[in-house]
Amino acid sequence: MQMRFYTLTDYPTGLPDRALFKLESQTLPELAEGEVRIRNSWLSVDPYMRGRMSGIHTYVAPFELGKPMEGAAIGEVIESNDARLNVGDKVSHMGGWRDIAQLPAQEVTPLPDIDVPEQAYLGVLGMPGMTAWTGLNLIAECRPGDNVLVSAASGAVGSMVVQLAKAKGCHVVGIAGAAHKLAWLESLSVEPVSYRDRNSHELSDAIRLASPNGIDVYYENVGGICLEAALSQLNEGARIAVCGMINDYNAEEPTPGPSNLAQLIMRKAKMQGFIVADYWEHYPEFLKEVAPQVSAGKIDYKETVKEGLENTPEAFLTLFEGGNTGKMLVKLDS
Repeated sequence: MQMRFYTLTDYPTGLPDRALFKLESQTLPELAEGEVRIRNSWLSVDPYMRGRMSGIHTYVAPFELGKPMEGAAIGEVIESNDARLNVGDKVSHMGGWRDIAQLPAQEVTPLPDIDVPEQAYLGVLGMPGMTAWTGLNLIAECRPGDNVLVSAASGAVGSMVVQLAKAKGCHVVGIAGAAHKLAWLESLSVEPVSYRDRNSHELSDAIRLASPNGIDVYYENVGGICLEAALSQLNEGARIAVCGMINDYNAEEPTPGPSNLAQLIMRKAKMQGFIVADYWEHYPEFLKEVAPQVSAGKIDYKETVKEGLENTPEAFLTLFEGGNTGKMLVKLDS
């Protein structure tokens, strides 16, 4: 059986060029003991993957040049040489950026028996949803009645954060750009604030108008002017959960830090970065709380879908153009 997969031909500087992604194919070997073969149906592309294209080991190893790239995926077992997994099982795994995955069974997880579309386990009930829940609850220790600010609030993570905070009875402000994203936030009873054509002082003023009582929790996905504006509006004892800083991912030179970092001292605030993998033991707790809400339609989530393996690089690059609302996915031919 042939596998088609993407490799990275060089480590990019700045925004990756489409030409760096090469679609290749190879014949798969016979299944070894304990292996399974999976036909992928959905692939995930995520901003963190840009860090794996740097050639530098951060909290995760970089992609190896010329080797199959990796990412979260959903698929169906089509051959199994392991007693725990059967042909026809729907599973999640990290053998993405390819159409067929052949993996050790211990690296494959059967999907829970919950009445949701299978691709939800790449978004609202997968890593992005778990990241939102972890940052809000375990890092920022969000409490009912808090004033919550979220950057990239219409993205896969941010849109979950705003809804989980609203469910706690919080006043929530969401930063986004495009008009349709701001309108979606407003439909979720979130106060929308645009960062477009604003410097940090203007954005800070807009946040203050949207949240006159200041900010108790800031969920950071962006960095740059969003962080500087948020720091200016912190209440005493505020907590900042730093999930990502997409503003800097393609920077070709070091980016300047916020000029008002001393606000952390004056407001006696806490700012903590986190990697969701370090908290994955809480995933059953997250699933127990959030999955029933998703199944019942109480959480509104959106997906931006690109069709076909050939469009995987375009789907990834679109993340850095603000071209997605909610989770960016690639749907493969069945």
